[in-house]
Amino acid sequence: MITIETLTAPPSGPPRQDVERWILNDWIRPEGADGAWRFRRIDVARAQLIWELRSDMQVNEEALPIVLSLLDQLYDLRRQMRTISEAFAEAIPATGRIDLGGAA
Repeated sequence: MITIETLTAPPSGPPRQDVERWILNDWIRPEGADGAWRFRRIDVARAQLIWELRSDMQVNEEALPIVLSLLDQLYDLRRQMRTISEAFAEAIPATGRIDLGGAA
């Protein structure tokens, strides 16, 4: 886990005031109390994503909740598809599988 000082360190870290606002908006959820937060890898990745959306892609703060919600849904669907794919791989013996590799 890392501190907010490490997360917001220049040159690539987002400004501390922005990270504090993202925490208040519940866009990232570090452990700990105000100012003594501890950020897990997922919190750091989320903060970096938000920072890239804001600084590189010019997504405004009003649109961020929608963009983050859509990204969360996309990542959740990808996890579900991976789980389903793994379940099929375990359930169907290799000899009974159909090759959809596109061999002509």
